[in-house]
Amino acid sequence: MSNPPIRFKRIVLKLTGEALQGQKKFGIDPTVTRSVAKEIAEVAALGVEIAVVIGGGNIFRGLQASDQGIDRATADYMGMLATVINAMALQDALEQQSVPTRVLSAIEMRQLTEPYIRRRAIRHLEKGRVIILAAGTGSPYFTTDTAAALRANEISANAILKATKVDGVFEADPEKFPDAKRFEEIKYMEVVSRQLRVMDATAVTLCMENNIPIVVFNLLKPGSLKRVMAGEKIGTLVH
Repeated sequence: MSNPPIRFKRIVLKLTGEALQGQKKFGIDPTVTRSVAKEIAEVAALGVEIAVVIGGGNIFRGLQASDQGIDRATADYMGMLATVINAMALQDALEQQSVPTRVLSAIEMRQLTEPYIRRRAIRHLEKGRVIILAAGTGSPYFTTDTAAALRANEISANAILKATKVDGVFEADPEKFPDAKRFEEIKYMEVVSRQLRVMDATAVTLCMENNIPIVVFNLLKPGSLKRVMAGEKIGTLVH
């Protein structure tokens, strides 16, 4: 049986740190991490070039630490280090699935990762390796959402896939309002004007200016990433 047509050839998959946390209150759940790696491996096997941008909120949140009195720039750098821990955990899980993987960090740490260099990142993708982009943009005051939008532009990705724990973009928080309407499609400016919590405004604007679609979907449902890549109408398309 042949594989379905691929919707996007090269993607940026945006994962929150909580995607690796599972039901734990803190840290990394190895079982959940292996499950996420399996989803990525299935799509990589289709020939999709995948760059993963991962957050660190399961370990450390820079903005919350700043609210508690830590200098904002220092707190953001601490959050970037948390993303490197998550990237290494995901790399290990992917390599256990026999997926060649490289971690590229915006903050140089040669013993652990490669430095992020745009041409090197693209070359890894062309060779069929999954790349995990850690440490955000390497600068404080920018979220990993903005890092995902920036990297998607730099590597000429066809789309950003924003993995969440809900089924797309809703008019209100579906966990608080079960009857909230889900959007199948929505325009960039409507996301910004309605202050919907898809990605931060800087990230959405960057995608809008460069015409990069965003697909918001539920990663917790097995096979959902592959279904998105096959063109099924799940989640929400922001365009």
